Formats: sequence, C-alpha cells, structure tokens
Amino acid sequence: MEPALAARVTEAKAAALEVLLHNLNGMHGLPRTAGWGYPEPYTRDLMLSALGMLVSEDARLVDAVRRTLEALAEHMTPLGHIASLAHDPNDLGASDTTPLFLIGLALYRQASGKPDFLEEAAQRALTWMDYQSPSNEVMVGQLPTSDWRDEQWVLGYGLYVNTLVYTYLLQYGEARKAQRLRNLARHFIIKGGVLQRHVHEGLVVPYKPYYALWSYKVFNSERFDLLGNSLAILSGLVSAKRAHALVTWIEEECDAMRAQGELAVALPPNLFPFILPDHPDWHPRYAEHNRPGEYHNGGVWPFICALYVSAVLAAGHPRLAERKLGALTDLMRPAADPTLAFGFNEWIKAQDGTPRGNDWQTWSAALYLYTATCVEKGETLFFQKLREEAWHEDKAA
Repeated sequence: MEPALAARVTEAKAAALEVLLHNLNGMHGLPRTAGWGYPEPYTRDLMLSALGMLVSEDARLVDAVRRTLEALAEHMTPLGHIASLAHDPNDLGASDTTPLFLIGLALYRQASGKPDFLEEAAQRALTWMDYQSPSNEVMVGQLPTSDWRDEQWVLGYGLYVNTLVYTYLLQYGEARKAQRLRNLARHFIIKGGVLQRHVHEGLVVPYKPYYALWSYKVFNSERFDLLGNSLAILSGLVSAKRAHALVTWIEEECDAMRAQGELAVALPPNLFPFILPDHPDWHPRYAEHNRPGEYHNGGVWPFICALYVSAVLAAGHPRLAERKLGALTDLMRPAADPTLAFGFNEWIKAQDGTPRGNDWQTWSAALYLYTATCVEKGETLFFQKLREEAWHEDKAA
C-alpha cells in the first residue's frame, strides 16, 4: 500500500474505533446502532458489525459481541427464531436475523477460542433454519421487506439471505448441505413462464456474471444486488472464475453510470439499475421512502461498499482493492453534522454523493475497520478458508 494511502487508512481506522467505542452502550447495556440516532441494538447491524469488532481485537468490543449474542440467545423464540432487536423477544419476522446470529456466533467462537459457546441456542437456530425452505431443500425463502431492506420487495429465494445460509453451513461443518445450496443457486432462473417438474429455480442470470436479486418459480428480479453478490464472492458461493468476471462487470457498469450522471462516487450503489416509477416492480410507497438512487433503491451504503472492497480482494484484484479502499476512506468522511471529520454515515445519495442517513453508524465504522484490515493483510479474514475450500471443491468437480 502506498504511504499516502496507508496514512489515510490509519487515520480512518482510528476514527472508526472511536465510533465503535462511543456506540458501545445503548439500550439495555447493549451497543447502539448509531451514535445519536438508533439507540436500539438491531440484530442484523450488530451481527454484521461483529466482523470489525472482532478484528479490532479490542477487549471492550469483543466483549460487546459476547453480550449481544447472549441477549439474542436469551430472547430467541422456543422454535429458534432470532428477534430483530436483541432486547425485544416480540420484534419478530425477519428473514436474515437467525442466519446472521449463527454467523456472528461462529465468528465469536473462532475469535475467542470457545467452540461450544451458546451451543444450545446454536442448535435451536439451526433447526429453525431447516424449516425455512418452501421446497424442502436447503435454499430458504422469505417474504417481502423481511431482510435488511425494509423498504424493498424481495420475494422467495433471495440471494442475500441464501448467501448467509451458505456461509453458516460452512462455518458449522454442514458441507453436504452447503454443496446442495451451491448447486441450487447455480441453476439458471426460470424463463418463459413455464415451471417444469423437478427443475428448481436458481439464481444465475443468463449472459451475466452476477446472481439475481431473487427468484421464485416463474418470477424473479434480475436487478443487481451488491450486498448479496459481494457475500457470494467472499463465501465462495460463486466460482472463482465468475467472481473475477463479476468484479470487472461491476466496475464497467459503474463507469457507465457515472458517465450518465447516475453515480457521483467511486463505489457502487447497493442496487442497479434503479427502480423507476414506470417499472413493473415499482411500488407507490417508493415515491416517499425509496426513490431512485436513494435508500434501498440504489443508495450507496458504506457498510456494503466495505464488503465489496473485500470481495474485490477475494476475487483476485488486490491493486483494485487498494484503490477502492482509498475511495471507501473518502466515502466515510461525508457527514450530516459538518463538525465531524468522519461521518461514517448510514447511506449516500448515488447521484450527488450527499449523506442522507445517520452519522456514526456502527456497521459503517465496523465494516470499514474490517475491510481496511483485510486489504492491509492481503486476505479476507474469517472468509478466506471457507472460500478457498469451496473453490478447491469446484476444481475437483
């Protein structure tokens, strides 16, 4: 890494650590989701943040991960479902909280050297997930707005949630189930409106290197999901060859968006092409909460961009990963509060680069810390072995 970039990254990492320590104590003694907004301990935010909190090796942050996991286990349902808020057993219905709990628990076990920590809760959560497949296969289904996108419809077999399932299956030694999920995901999505017997819908988009946003029977969305595809690369759900091509495709598409005035920053939006009012998947509520280039409809989310930078590294583009880390460092500066040197804002409007969410967002700071450490070390921490084993199986097949 060039000295100038290294100095910028060191400064930003120190700022990220400051944010995480500031956010350590929110409601019920658990970490808060943002520095001044979102005092609640949102499950998905904190479980994704575990990547950075554990990589920091700061004992206070590692202990915060432990406390959050214990609260989630205490408030899980008898059937094994994890609540959306770590302190509230009645805030239920999310499709990604239980797999994220399993991933966060596996990360903590690895970092702490406690392989049996919360074993009973882990088994209950694994059992819950076994029942989430509509086709009685490993691939799980979901209802609209039930994952991290509370203002966007993702129906049936969503890419993002199934990358989480694939990841925890590898973490918990369920290699056969993981292989089955990988094979199912690599089916083509169903075209022509005809569902043939014994043909399971997949997530592969014909003539494109990325996986579809979602599919279910004869319905699907071929819009590009940056979070889902980044996790698919990191975990090895996509092949090494497809991962390399996918990063090249993303960069080319983003260059085109910048040329058209649709993108003002050097990192990708969370979704593209944007959903427009005359598109069939537009919902009236989007006009207020999810306009093109904003929020879940193509906003630029720093925590997702951080995972994308790690995916670029995983796909075999180390120099590009360094350049994108520089861009990510710049993305962490814009703030709603002009007095802040680093905003670590929630999300950025794609067309003009202005911060639109809450400053000092926990997962923005944590995932920056994670990916900066990955690029510095030249490996994707926690994911490296899982992905290498998956890609080794691909070669052997």
